[in-house]
Amino acid sequence: MSQARVPEPARPQERLNDEALLAHIAAGEQHALRELVDRHGRGLKLFASRYLGGAHEAEDVVQDVFFSVWNNAKRFDPAKGRATTWIYRIAVNRCIDVKRWRRFRVFLGFEDTGDVLASEDPPTDALIGARQELAIVRAGLDKLPERQRMALLLRALADLDVPSIAEAMGTSAGSVEQLLVRARRTLRARLTKVGESVPEVERLSK
Repeated sequence: MSQARVPEPARPQERLNDEALLAHIAAGEQHALRELVDRHGRGLKLFASRYLGGAHEAEDVVQDVFFSVWNNAKRFDPAKGRATTWIYRIAVNRCIDVKRWRRFRVFLGFEDTGDVLASEDPPTDALIGARQELAIVRAGLDKLPERQRMALLLRALADLDVPSIAEAMGTSAGSVEQLLVRARRTLRARLTKVGESVPEVERLSK
């Protein structure tokens, strides 16, 4: 009497990397886009909201980024760089466009400057302990020159290395290093001025 054959346990589905997901997206597979959104949507929104100073515009940026990914996935060339860098390059360009549109509306008088520019002072309800330090860092980020702020946020929030940041920003690795050095120096000076320690800035610098 032959023994019944025990079926082999199902193997867990292999997790595709970003480059493979883009290839599937290029083939019109919506499930791959959903996977990419789940994987990078939060990080992109955090980056855009910190850079632009508002969650509402950040949501629009993220939607635009993934709309662009869906339409242009065929243009991605893995031989020229990482998928993450390519995606954040789209986000960087979209954020720059939003900033330019803001300034144009202010110039035309469609928006009040106070509604467009982030407040330079940390919120009063955050001036306690660690929340005070975080508020100071955020206020310091708002005051940084745009390219310094962008480089620092791409390093801290997107976790891109220097060469990837350089590619995303369209500049050299040496320029990115200088941007990061100046940004960290400015934030440290701001914290030192108010008598705070610098652990939050050190975290951003790593």
